[in-house]
Amino acid sequence: MALAQEDVEQIQILIKKILSDSPEAMNANVRYELDLRERTIRVEEELKHQRELMLEGFKQADKRFEQMDKRFEQMDKRFEQIDKRFEQMVEQMNKRFEQVDKRFEQMAEQMNRRFEQVDKRIDQIDKRFEEMGRRLDRFMFWSLGLTVSCAVFVVNYLK
Repeated sequence: MALAQEDVEQIQILIKKILSDSPEAMNANVRYELDLRERTIRVEEELKHQRELMLEGFKQADKRFEQMDKRFEQMDKRFEQIDKRFEQMVEQMNKRFEQVDKRFEQMAEQMNRRFEQVDKRIDQIDKRFEEMGRRLDRFMFWSLGLTVSCAVFVVNYLK
């Protein structure tokens, strides 16, 4: 069913009249919109405040990271110092070991000299014993010769 143009105009007039008779409905819509705008503004302000807090937190975190970087740099310096000290200690220990090696070499040389001297003395003693053996052999030969000649002399004299 199609409405005529007059009917449509009459409905529009009635709706305008009803709306104008009840200003509370218009005011309610306006109040609702104002409340929504106020809430939106509050939410935006809270979001802004939250963003500021987050930025401040990020700044503090950056400062802490910078402090940690400084601490790590200090630790690196300490480790470098410890490495230098350790290297110095190793060098000192190497020098001490070299000195000990030199002392051992000197002691070994002295011991070799002493052993050579002992060997010479033992060789001298061996020569003396050989000489004593030769003398003993000569003595035995001569004493046997004398004994035999005395015996021959006694046998010839007694005969």
